[in-house]
Amino acid sequence: MSTSASSSKAPGNPSKVALVGAGPGDPGLFTLRGRELLQQADVVIYDYLCNPALLQFAPEKAEFIYVGKKAGDHTMKQEEINALLILMAREGKRVVRLKGGDPFLFGRGGEEALALAQAGLGYEIVPGVTSAIGGPAYAGIPVTHRGLASEVVIATGHEDPSKSVPSVDYSALARTSGTKIFLMGVERLGPILDGLTQAGMSKETPAAIVRWATTPKQEVLISTVGKLADEAAAAGFTAPCVTIIGEVVKLRNQLAWFDPGPLAGIRAVVTRTRKQAGKLANALRLFGAEVDELPTIRIEPPEDEKTFAEVVLDAHRYDWLVFSSPNAVEAFFTMFYKIYKDARELGGVRIAAVGPATRARIAEFRFAVDLEAKDFVAEGLLKAFEENGSVENLTFLIPRAAGGRDVLIEGLKARGAIVDDVPAYRTLPATGDVNGAVRRFLETGADLLTFTSSSTVENFLAMGLRPGSSTCVASIGPVTSKTLREAGIEPSIEAERHDVDGLIEAILNYYHSKNRLENRRDLPPSL
Repeated sequence: MSTSASSSKAPGNPSKVALVGAGPGDPGLFTLRGRELLQQADVVIYDYLCNPALLQFAPEKAEFIYVGKKAGDHTMKQEEINALLILMAREGKRVVRLKGGDPFLFGRGGEEALALAQAGLGYEIVPGVTSAIGGPAYAGIPVTHRGLASEVVIATGHEDPSKSVPSVDYSALARTSGTKIFLMGVERLGPILDGLTQAGMSKETPAAIVRWATTPKQEVLISTVGKLADEAAAAGFTAPCVTIIGEVVKLRNQLAWFDPGPLAGIRAVVTRTRKQAGKLANALRLFGAEVDELPTIRIEPPEDEKTFAEVVLDAHRYDWLVFSSPNAVEAFFTMFYKIYKDARELGGVRIAAVGPATRARIAEFRFAVDLEAKDFVAEGLLKAFEENGSVENLTFLIPRAAGGRDVLIEGLKARGAIVDDVPAYRTLPATGDVNGAVRRFLETGADLLTFTSSSTVENFLAMGLRPGSSTCVASIGPVTSKTLREAGIEPSIEAERHDVDGLIEAILNYYHSKNRLENRRDLPPSL
């Protein structure tokens, strides 16, 4: 009687390790099950070819361990990775082993699963979209097509170096009429193609190579078996690549569909809190940029939570409740609903907000905004109050970041208002390099570096980081730009609308005006 991998999940020995396929690069191809497991993970052990954007799905307190391997640079040997998986599982941690592509297709996932099985540990396998299928698809090449290819052979171009005799049978491959896919073989592309032609394959057989498939960096080269190796070398194609051989390659001219977007080729770094980076990062990815999220700050509760709770308890006694950031909104209402179960306990206090992002966060708690600044800075809200009427003897509650700017508070007091300013949260420097973004920035720099607040600037510099001489620095508004200039950094971009949507629009306009785009795409009416 045979047993399956699921038999290792015996009663009392629950699955603790998930071998999860990260897909070929586009985070949109990640599976729902993979995301679900990441959201529950205590430890994430990930590879070189895993898109760092996937790490945002894991809890902020998860431990991230990079074990990437690329030619000539192995962070960990495979035996060490196996041992690490076993160690973490035995410590009772929920482990996600995130592997590029599919874990069981040349990903050494089988070795890791065997190591876990032999150690008596439970595991789960989550297949991923392999670059052997996803890569050709994004290049406009179907691996099968009626009348052209009824079979597909997937082979490795990088066999175990300890083997005395190669496993790939070039004679058998040359005889088959279907599509041949080679993974991890760009360094040996010449010998691979020579092996096929020596076994009888015509040098005129259509062939293609796709580099960084499914990502904004995707490059496609169409050729023939006889010329592909030389042309790929001349074009500078290096790993990761997938090679496709067969008549289906001819369909590329008709089926090429993937447009990486107007920011293709731009490597962008977003410096926000890990939780807040998503909207800006995802929008930049939508327009084709390669994006790294490099958190420079983290949000923590105020030092004196008791005093903050007491102020929130009496919030209904004020005339105005003023929010200058989404963080303040979240901190206030999180505390409010710890104290009260009914939203009506807020009473008749009127609510003011700086900017649409803050208003949107308030709306998520089912409250409307009575007054909003036209300019998305504190000065704009002060002006809005002036236009709204006298504030003399009115009471204001302003929950905000500890140590924030005093412009609004002092301005209201100068006009006769009674203001209570209470720290609702603290903005602290981010610690560690949980997703490897700092390491990547130090190694490769960035084409575009975005800052959405003065604190992101200050903490970026406090981490010992600086933009490169050719890096385009983008600022969300004049306050952030002032902080940059004080640090000797001149922003190339400053958003006219001081919110994330305005920053995205300014970035797109900048690259268009510098003639870095072939054609300007129409901007959506609301990003």
